Amino acid sequence: MLAFVMTDGREQPRRNNKGGFMSASSNVISYGVEARSIPKGIIVFLGRVSFSLVFIFFGAGHFAKQTVAYAAAQGVPFASITVPLSGLLALGGGLSILLGYRVKIGTWLVALFLAAVTPVMHKFWGLSDPMMAQMQMAMFMKNVSMLGGALLISQFGAGPVSLDARRLR
Repeated sequence: MLAFVMTDGREQPRRNNKGGFMSASSNVISYGVEARSIPKGIIVFLGRVSFSLVFIFFGAGHFAKQTVAYAAAQGVPFASITVPLSGLLALGGGLSILLGYRVKIGTWLVALFLAAVTPVMHKFWGLSDPMMAQMQMAMFMKNVSMLGGALLISQFGAGPVSLDARRLR
């Protein structure tokens, strides 16, 4: 619950000295403020590394003939073009997130990749084999979860241990 002050007869949220709002219990709610302490910065960095690795490793695999053939068998249109293109999105976005360089653009590349690939490659609703349907549903939900993580990073940035932070100093 936010603390309010009266201004011109209207209640306004009370701001603290860091640009956030003060709650009734004096906890600070910060908007757009990245972690600035060294331990928090390292945690954000480790989170970025672990989040990005899956896009780097599997994005590189999108250039293999086996991956293109599998996608074509799943009904992906123009698989010989779209699969390597999706690999570029995943690889470029993953590297951007890993390095913390133009991370907001990188996360939108990853978000575009996930939004395009997830409903096409993990169609659990159309499978008759219950085991395969369960597996594809898990993969679908994993991708939705990663999409959420990408959206969060796109809004909060790369953190202090990043090339973006270094560039802005």
